[in-house]
Amino acid sequence: MTDAALLVGRIMLSAIFIFGGLTKLMAASASQAMMVKYGLPLPMLAWLLTELVEIGGGMALLFGVAVRPAAVALGLWCIATALVAHSDLGDPNMRAHFMKNVAMAGGFVYVAVFGGGAYCLNAWRGRRRAA
Repeated sequence: MTDAALLVGRIMLSAIFIFGGLTKLMAASASQAMMVKYGLPLPMLAWLLTELVEIGGGMALLFGVAVRPAAVALGLWCIATALVAHSDLGDPNMRAHFMKNVAMAGGFVYVAVFGGGAYCLNAWRGRRRAA
């Protein structure tokens, strides 16, 4: 039961990053313009980093490859994006997004501590090596 719950949690946590990264991939110029609006230097590089973290980290989490490092990276990403893009806490919408990011970062702490469980590629590869 615990391993199944860890799988469901990984799927749910990864979804927002995979879909968000794909959305930014399909609208690269709009995504880069948004990064300029937030005052980020080198918007093309910021966009590439975003794609790597969101799609790469989301897929790693989903499939259970390097789960703990992916969880740490995504948790830090949640805090960073909260501070950059959702820091107007006077705006109720931005405050909700800020708190959503903080809550997701908390979820990633759990993933980093407990790992991906038995239903992940890391565990499958470990069992194959032991056999």
